[in-house]
Amino acid sequence: MRVGVLALQGAFREHQKALAACGVETEQIRKPEQLAKISALVIPGGESTTMGKLLMEFNLLEPIKELGKQGMPVFGTCAGMILLAKGIAGSTQPRLGLMDITVERNAFGRQVDSFEAELDVPVLGEEPFRAVFIRAPYILSVEKSVEALTSFGGKIIFARQGRFLAAAFHPELTGDLRVHRYFLENCIS
Repeated sequence: MRVGVLALQGAFREHQKALAACGVETEQIRKPEQLAKISALVIPGGESTTMGKLLMEFNLLEPIKELGKQGMPVFGTCAGMILLAKGIAGSTQPRLGLMDITVERNAFGRQVDSFEAELDVPVLGEEPFRAVFIRAPYILSVEKSVEALTSFGGKIIFARQGRFLAAAFHPELTGDLRVHRYFLENCIS
């Protein structure tokens, strides 16, 4: 199995390192033809408006959307979560719209308001997960097909819908591989 990591912006190298530590081969994705080489895709954090424009400029938006509709697993973190959402509060920016969620951008504040928190995430086991939030979004609403995996401050920040996984935080910036393993074991297999 080879997992693609969208490499237009954001912490794509850190996602590659985490996936490699899980024993998975990766491919940096910048062109539509590279999508044929992968069986799943990770969309890192970054700036979602810019990433949406780059997805269109590099002719990746529609091919990724189509592959997602056909069943390719996709994991989005922070801006990646925003791009996965069908709804983005107050925005008409380009998106994949693969998950039945509506998100709020920069919901926890600006860059200077970045923080870390210990999260209880039952699907990851009893040990808390140390999460890094950087200009993080949260999920305002989910449809019945979406499973909320954890919340912070009463806001959903980690969710799954079949083969799609979305996190408001940055698991690639920690040494804890449980979120990446969860994606590999539960969304791909």
